[in-house]
Amino acid sequence: MAPTLADVNFLGQTLGWGDLGIIALLVLLEGALSIDNALVLGLLAKRLPKDQQKKALTYGLIGAFVFRFIAVFMASLLLKWTVVKLLGGGYLVYIAVKHLFFESGEDDGELTVSAEGEPTLVHEVTGLPLTEAQEVEEIEQRAPLPVPEMAKSPKLAKFWPTVFVIELTDIAFAVDSILAAIGVVGPAPKGHPADQLHPKLWVVIAGGLLGVILMRFAAVVFIRLLERFPRFSTAAYLLVLVIGGKLLIDWWFNTAEHPHAVNFHSATAPETWIFWGTMLACFATGFLPKKGGAKH
Repeated sequence: MAPTLADVNFLGQTLGWGDLGIIALLVLLEGALSIDNALVLGLLAKRLPKDQQKKALTYGLIGAFVFRFIAVFMASLLLKWTVVKLLGGGYLVYIAVKHLFFESGEDDGELTVSAEGEPTLVHEVTGLPLTEAQEVEEIEQRAPLPVPEMAKSPKLAKFWPTVFVIELTDIAFAVDSILAAIGVVGPAPKGHPADQLHPKLWVVIAGGLLGVILMRFAAVVFIRLLERFPRFSTAAYLLVLVIGGKLLIDWWFNTAEHPHAVNFHSATAPETWIFWGTMLACFATGFLPKKGGAKH
């Protein structure tokens, strides 16, 4: 009898229908998070003269691509290091809380797509382009790392320092999706030999490589989605918050001697159903109508 998808095992990597759902979730998260990525990088490049802007974005992204590829292919080590759960979970919780509680009520910018097909911001009340001061405020709110003053001011911005800041900012954004993939995949199953690769390493790699593609092309698609479902961005950050919390729980309760004290990856464990039920509820909030109706 031909093997089912759940039976497929190639070079120690196992494939099941649930893996495809996890990859779809990672693509969804990457796409939603790529909006802030594209906006911040665009605003940073905008500090430069017009003829240098695209070149700065291209150069700045090269280092981020290299970093992401290295990080994705180091995932076999990252999945084993306990400290990744602590640092990664804390970071994901931080960016989610920062967005949900300290940024959402402050934004003056409304997402839209420019005539050139690029994601951009206009004032949410007037619909006019943002002033220089408002653009700086948006950079400070949306950037995952502090941005030096010289990169925020058109008068002070220089080409190579701006490229460097763009590269660091892009790397910081890339960390989100890699940590989310590690958080969702979790530890190796019971009885898996410690000297062998994690059987779901391919899921992290696939999610990371798709993220590389989405870094440049997904933002506009997801802005269109946000126009129809304004709460979708909130749902994405709620998912990030849950995944970050899961990593922290894994770090706190699971040890090398008892790696499955709290098991989020067994169909017989109640914590598995709690985790995925919470994820489903967070995802569903993205399709709720915005209070007072969506703004057009």
